[in-house]
Amino acid sequence: MSHEKKLNELEATAICGNDISSSCLYVSALSIAYAGQYAWAALLVVGAVLFLFRRIYGEVVGALPLNGGAYNVLLNTTSKRNAAVAACLTILSYMATAVISASEAMHYLHTLWHGLPIILATILLLGLFLLLTILGISESAVVAVGIFLLHIFSLTLLVGVTGWYLFTHGIDTLVANWHMPLKTSLVSALFLGFSAAMLGISGFESSANFVEEQAQGVFQKTLRNMWVVVTVFNPLLAFLAVAALPLVEVGQHTETLLSHLGSKTGGPWLATLISVDAVAVLSGAVLTSFVGVSGLMKRMALDRILPQFFLKENGRKSNYLILITFFLLCLSVLLITNGELGPLAGVYTISFLSVMAFFALGNFLLKSKRPKLPRPVYASVVTVSLALLGVLAALYGNIRIRPDYLVVFLQYFLPSMLVVSAMLNRTAILNLVLAAAKSFAEHSPRISHLTQATIRRQLEELHKQEFVFFTKGDNVSNLNKVMAYVVENEFTNRLKIVTLLKEGETYPQDLVTDIHVLDRAYEQIEVDFVTINDTFGPELIDRLSKEWQIPKNFMFIGSPGNQFPYQVSELGGVRLII
Repeated sequence: MSHEKKLNELEATAICGNDISSSCLYVSALSIAYAGQYAWAALLVVGAVLFLFRRIYGEVVGALPLNGGAYNVLLNTTSKRNAAVAACLTILSYMATAVISASEAMHYLHTLWHGLPIILATILLLGLFLLLTILGISESAVVAVGIFLLHIFSLTLLVGVTGWYLFTHGIDTLVANWHMPLKTSLVSALFLGFSAAMLGISGFESSANFVEEQAQGVFQKTLRNMWVVVTVFNPLLAFLAVAALPLVEVGQHTETLLSHLGSKTGGPWLATLISVDAVAVLSGAVLTSFVGVSGLMKRMALDRILPQFFLKENGRKSNYLILITFFLLCLSVLLITNGELGPLAGVYTISFLSVMAFFALGNFLLKSKRPKLPRPVYASVVTVSLALLGVLAALYGNIRIRPDYLVVFLQYFLPSMLVVSAMLNRTAILNLVLAAAKSFAEHSPRISHLTQATIRRQLEELHKQEFVFFTKGDNVSNLNKVMAYVVENEFTNRLKIVTLLKEGETYPQDLVTDIHVLDRAYEQIEVDFVTINDTFGPELIDRLSKEWQIPKNFMFIGSPGNQFPYQVSELGGVRLII
């Protein structure tokens, strides 16, 4: 997607809509499995929770219109460690998205080609998108629009044909299903159905991951459009499935419920159309996962949360090591779960709901730490609290449904957090290894000296990266917060504190005194005070980044107020830290 030409409403809605609306193909069956004939009601409650999140996302992304979703929110409101947790959950969510979408696509293709080996075909589909993204073929807005329109048309046609089928054949099946006894109490059935159905809003966060590519005002419209799609189609399709198919039959076609419904109500032609549509839209969701995870992991590597070798690019500017790593992770989760929808959905839902919870927490942090940032939408504390409670309830419900899904989730989340924690604490780890190498000097002096030299080189390389903070003449308290943030979150021993002056203007002498005091207090950081006669803005950031060879994401500012003439996104990744 070009940064010059911004995405319009239809294009942006199609890209994120393919992700969220693909869940229509399997979420009804999951909800019916627990809520039975009341699944439509559980899905309506899901729509209500999503309505609350429209305002939460609108406020957060409106205030911080930067790609990266929950990772960026926490990075600009709290510490890098907290942001890293949200990033790991997002990667896990992308991984489960890719696997479950590829698996579902092949299940639907299997209805057209009965000899298809589903697991092998899923692996080949994931491999195909690995090759496409390595070759640099990212998601095309035109293709996304075509898939999205076909999907909406197919779902609308299925609703219409099933409605006509019920009109001509009567509602005997609905009445029979309505009187079927529930496995648990109604409240418990609705709660478990709601918990499982929260999978139906996975993908809602995808619009926040490419907000910088969207035209002005489009983001809010994508949230509204996604909400309308899932709130209309998910409950309606669940109700029509219960009305047209015996509940036992629904359980027998969990992976391909909609094509089976189409076959029953419209005939083979409709089943074929739904299957073709499913393969297309689910494949689109797989591609979205590869493109999305590549951008997120690249940003994490730039922020030195992930190893720098992930930044290696091929001739087509693709981060091929990120893509290959992601493919291998997807392959492992597919083989561990043997392609079963239940465990995949469990991993998917736990990671996705955790990301949603972090977004709600990020909203609270934004209100308390960045109150002056202008925002087009404001979510009340009650709205955010209710949404967070809804997500946490669904998280508990999914773990209660199948505790073993939590084990599969932790098998991936814990190792990823271990890698990230090691990266965030690698100065301490290297110093520990250095101390150990010194203690072996008597036994193996040559190996000890070689090890010490290697580690010192790595520490020097790690610490030589310079950081910048632009000050408006901040008081010593704010400057102290900056120093504490840098010490806690970054590997560096060099910090430029820059103040901008107008022609003939001088800086306050107290500022120099304060900087000298902090320079002595934080002995591990060498502070360089710089004055520049210029005006703060994107052009200055761009020029200084090139002159000083300091990436823009290593430049910090305090939280701007209502009079700030630029959006944060225009500054190229400059971070808010106070």
